[in-house]
Amino acid sequence: MDLKLDQFEGPLDLLLHLIKTNKIDIYNIPILELTEQYISYLREAENLNLDIASEFIVMASELLYIKSKMLLPIEKIENEEDDFDPRKELTERLLDYQRYKELSEYLREREPLGAYSFTKSKEKIKGLLKHTRLS
Repeated sequence: MDLKLDQFEGPLDLLLHLIKTNKIDIYNIPILELTEQYISYLREAENLNLDIASEFIVMASELLYIKSKMLLPIEKIENEEDDFDPRKELTERLLDYQRYKELSEYLREREPLGAYSFTKSKEKIKGLLKHTRLS
């Protein structure tokens, strides 16, 4: 891996990169494979800034936690959903992050267009509004 930690805006960005690179279905994330790649990436990253690295380490611990929950037998409780998946919250966070990232790219592309837009301040126009009284 020749990637630098600086090119990712956060742990979710790194996870999305790994998911896209490996062509993983975001709704069926193989946590074991993804966790191993994520941790190996962290080990190979050079000159870790401790403040930034801590966010990535927290995500690695979340991945390990999800992996451990997937290994445990599922006890069915009457009130809980039948298709409990510990990856669901992570998937939702990744999808939200992906939407925000795509929207920010769209806005970044549109930003130069705003440089050529001009607006006129409000002014009162005489005779436009006439109030008539009915007697």
